[in-house]
Amino acid sequence: MEPKIGVYVCHCGSNIAGTVDVEQVAEYARSLPAVEIARDYKFMCSDPGQDLIKNDIREFGINRVVVASCSPQMHEPTFRHVLQESGLNPYFFEMANIREHCSWVTEDREKATEKAKALVSAAVRRVYYHQALEANEVPINPNTLIVGGGIAGIQAALEIADSEHKVYLVERDPSIGGHMIQLDKTFPTLDCSACILTPKMSLVGAHPYIELMTYSEVEEVSGFIGNFKVKIRKKARYVDEDKCNGCGVCQEKCPWTADSEFDVGLAKRKAIYTPFAQAVPNIPVIDKEHCAYFLKGKCRACEKFCERDAINFEQVDQFVEIEVGNIILTTGYKLFDPTPLTQYGYGRLDNVLTSLEFERLVNAVGPTNGKISLKDGTEPKSVAIIHCVGSRDANYHEYCSRVCCMYSMKFAHLVSEHIPEATVYEFYIDIRSAGKGFEEFYNRVLKEGTTFFRGRPGEVTNVAETPEEKGKLVVQFEDTLVGRQRRIPVDMVILSCGLEPQQDAEEVARLFSVSRSADGFFLEKHPKLDPVATMTDGVFVAGCCQSPKDIPDTVAQASAAAARVLALISKGKVEIEAATAVIDEEKCSGCRICNLLCPYSAISFVEDKKVSRVNEALCKGCGTCVAACPSSAITQKHFTAEQIMAELEGILV
Repeated sequence: MEPKIGVYVCHCGSNIAGTVDVEQVAEYARSLPAVEIARDYKFMCSDPGQDLIKNDIREFGINRVVVASCSPQMHEPTFRHVLQESGLNPYFFEMANIREHCSWVTEDREKATEKAKALVSAAVRRVYYHQALEANEVPINPNTLIVGGGIAGIQAALEIADSEHKVYLVERDPSIGGHMIQLDKTFPTLDCSACILTPKMSLVGAHPYIELMTYSEVEEVSGFIGNFKVKIRKKARYVDEDKCNGCGVCQEKCPWTADSEFDVGLAKRKAIYTPFAQAVPNIPVIDKEHCAYFLKGKCRACEKFCERDAINFEQVDQFVEIEVGNIILTTGYKLFDPTPLTQYGYGRLDNVLTSLEFERLVNAVGPTNGKISLKDGTEPKSVAIIHCVGSRDANYHEYCSRVCCMYSMKFAHLVSEHIPEATVYEFYIDIRSAGKGFEEFYNRVLKEGTTFFRGRPGEVTNVAETPEEKGKLVVQFEDTLVGRQRRIPVDMVILSCGLEPQQDAEEVARLFSVSRSADGFFLEKHPKLDPVATMTDGVFVAGCCQSPKDIPDTVAQASAAAARVLALISKGKVEIEAATAVIDEEKCSGCRICNLLCPYSAISFVEDKKVSRVNEALCKGCGTCVAACPSSAITQKHFTAEQIMAELEGILV
């Protein structure tokens, strides 16, 4: 069938037409070989614009279409669908990006018009050689894996499980709950964090459609959307989960202690422990690094006093293999460690706390039963709260962590509530209280008497220069609103630390074949239009592993990820992109270079034939293998050498 090409140049309002002479570009397109018709229209993506293409296909027999408009990322699926509805193969379409690549990057109208002509010429020559491709469909396994048991993982798990679909929830700590269960109150409503989270935790623990795998980690992931195979390591607790009833006698009798991770080192826990009272599951775990039996071969007190014979020192790690159709990553965040910021004295000066340490200190079930106290046990009469520690700082993290302003003001309220006579100072760069009820909470804290200073402190010191500074911590800063240096003596300093990616974010990203943005968080497919999907189909992200966010936004994103998974499960199958790589096995030398370079692990080596083979369900058509193959044995569908050379010739005319 001889190609008959239709070219459609979009005005995109004034986005393109304001810089490019679209009428001139359309006129130029009419002169190109095999072009049957060329038009310009204000909005090609609108229904009338799409109808224009459909009508021309019917009336003029157009069998190839070029649309010169915006990025293919935005509307390539739109126009492929137009061709499909008109009875043409959707791959007989090519898009020339004359917005992002042309009108938006130049102010010279004449040059922009010439470039637009070149881009249209390239697209026309390329589409001439397009071939009909057929997309494949793969079935969706209805089971889902969720990695991370914080509020994001809990929310996503319950959304999917309530639809009566199996969920595997994997958490590497002994209990689910994440960081949220460590908090005292949540802003701006001041709900008790445990009070609103523990009911959800209990639902997860008892849900018939959720298989909870705590104290476990994902070891291997293979497969593709709809058909993932996952290997999970269930670490040995040295406690039989079926026999244990969580009575706690073993913990009472254990004579050995270690710093409590849950209380961030402010309290001790036993060598056999549950992290906190409401843990789900409420099954203790033995810490080998601090257990006398594992260190010295002695003790076993927990075993002696356990009436149910639940202690098993011979237990070993178990490996479980599961099959799932979709994966949601909800691995959370790590709090920034302020130790490198030596000017604030953390770890060097007494009574300088991180935000999470203060959360535990003020918590009613924390190490001090909610009493805010100094190292010597007395109550502070003055407290300084320093914002943006590790955030909005070119030396550490340039991004805003979004939650610090609000939880800092929450701290001010809690100090005033617990110690009404105490003076509270907040040191900020800007107050960012954009959220429902956030500005009102800011005004409430102002009315409660908190003093706000605009300026990042330069130093926290214990060197007194005046009698009133003796025995105090002194915050030295520039008050930028009055333009002078000041020193404020206080009893306690709270560092409002920012949120950063987990320490093993790189390993997790590699394991699940997802990308990371420059700040280290997992990269979403599109920041606005697809904020929960990743470039690996079937793998979704939610919560603070994608970017810093507060609890409401985390819950909303987790529900969104669950909705995406449920949509795929409901559909039962998914269409796989047809523009994939294919290996000519007769030319393949078996060098395995492509296997090593493929970023999606889509190429396997066939041992008996000594050749490589592409799994089309995993291949994303990136072309890395095509460029690297020394034998020229790999061809990229929809990006053949003939098509690329024609495109180059078109743009150079």
